[in-house]
Amino acid sequence: MKKRTRIRRLFLFLALALVPVILTCGYLMLPQYMRKVIRYGTADLDDYTIFKNRIVAKGSSCSWNFSKSYNKITISENFLDSLKFYKTTSFLVIKNDSILFEYYSDDKYETEITNSFSMAKSIVGILIGCAIDDGYISLNQTIDHYLPELTNLKQITIENLLTMSSGTDWDESYNTFTSTTTKAYYGNDIDAVMHSLKVIETPGTIFRYKSGDTQLLAMILNRVTGKSLSEYASQKIWKPLRAEHDALWSLDKKDGMEKGFCCFNSNARDFAKIGALMLNLGFCHEQQLVPQSYMISCISPAKHLRDKKNEIVTYYGYQWWILNHRNEFIPYARGILGQYIFVIPSQRAVIVRLGHKANSERTSPHPNDVTTWVNLGMEIIDDYNSKK
Repeated sequence: MKKRTRIRRLFLFLALALVPVILTCGYLMLPQYMRKVIRYGTADLDDYTIFKNRIVAKGSSCSWNFSKSYNKITISENFLDSLKFYKTTSFLVIKNDSILFEYYSDDKYETEITNSFSMAKSIVGILIGCAIDDGYISLNQTIDHYLPELTNLKQITIENLLTMSSGTDWDESYNTFTSTTTKAYYGNDIDAVMHSLKVIETPGTIFRYKSGDTQLLAMILNRVTGKSLSEYASQKIWKPLRAEHDALWSLDKKDGMEKGFCCFNSNARDFAKIGALMLNLGFCHEQQLVPQSYMISCISPAKHLRDKKNEIVTYYGYQWWILNHRNEFIPYARGILGQYIFVIPSQRAVIVRLGHKANSERTSPHPNDVTTWVNLGMEIIDDYNSKK
């Protein structure tokens, strides 16, 4: 009996000793992107530190002016609570090309770059306008003209991609281990992900938000310009906007492809310059950087489309969202953790909100915190207007 007990104890000891080895072997057998998910968990603002990046170089920089009423406005307690509850890192209001108000949860966020997440889609949308103006592409051309190797996607046009109506089988889920978005975000071969796509619906008929549509636009820009997405963005908008800091665009691997659907990393003041470019319909520093007609199309609803509820699409244009609020159509860019650039044409204003958390509840296609930040910005602007 004593001998059997010793043998059982030996087997138990060996089994326990082998558990870490077995778990390690199982971990190493997982696909690369799954290992990264396990290691880093959910997406966060500083994910550029876990990816390879390419610099979006600035040129000669130009700082924002400050309003005479800069930060002299007291905001209401409920809005202060919202800023804290949603873990806001930066909140900025620009009016008449001057900073009227800014809030940072920590001084470092004034200059520290953070992930834009899907606000990057709106930047890619603007770059498509630049490429059209440069004569590289045409809205009605099918993407196989530019990317002939994507034989499964022949019938999709540039405009289908811009309006999120490609009809591909891209899985936009953010909460599953194996979704296409997860593979693209954490993976190291985004080209392979794009080659796996198939068309399952007639392009140009149904609006379905898909990060893959933007990534295809990024691939086309890379192909037709002969430049990386970062180089083209630097040349066409970042330098002409006179951004104050270099930005970073995260890649799938070293010297790889930009994740065009996300992962443009900058700060609130420089993101506001993207908003100002839209506010001025492509005009900046005495230059028309993007054709005005194209910028208008970006913020004009794609009403020829229906969404999954069979409702007319009144809330999306060319990679830009459109909010109907306070009797005004407000174009905006947005990212999954509550990254926003709002453009308020009637007030000549831009509102930027960055943070760790968004409201998970939605009214139609808009997260409920969208109106929270617009209302806060408008409270600040209204207070300023009343004291003029």
